[in-house]
Amino acid sequence: MARIKPLAELIESCVGPAFAAQGFASTDILAAWDGIVGERLARHSRPSKLEWPKRRRGEEGRSQPGTLVVRVESAFALDLQHLAPVLVERVNAYYGWACIGRIVLQQDRISRAPRRPQPVPLDPARRGGIALAVARIEDERLRDALDRLGIAVATQDR
Repeated sequence: MARIKPLAELIESCVGPAFAAQGFASTDILAAWDGIVGERLARHSRPSKLEWPKRRRGEEGRSQPGTLVVRVESAFALDLQHLAPVLVERVNAYYGWACIGRIVLQQDRISRAPRRPQPVPLDPARRGGIALAVARIEDERLRDALDRLGIAVATQDR
């Protein structure tokens, strides 16, 4: 039986080469950017490129930290310039080693995804009906997934 692959595994194989051309080993810094730098910084910035220092032929040992190029909205560039040491620290803490030595800012527009509307509270009677409908399912993970689906559908109807 074939194993169902998470979407993250499929995306990595599709866009991985494009990110590798920009110096990123994987797409995880882009996907986790909000969590790495915090919501406030993520609203106004995006990582653009990771530049690694060139190694001389025959040079071995620990690699030197890279330079992270970050696109930032012009109105927020000065703030981010002052917060650059914090940003370097957060990225390095995320990866668990000092992979970033400095930040270079590129002023640019940052497109924002439209905010999702807040879900409308579900009527307790309807919520009870959903819980009752999935109560007889023995597999806990399936029951929880169907419960979440039922809630999502019920709130979507409104």
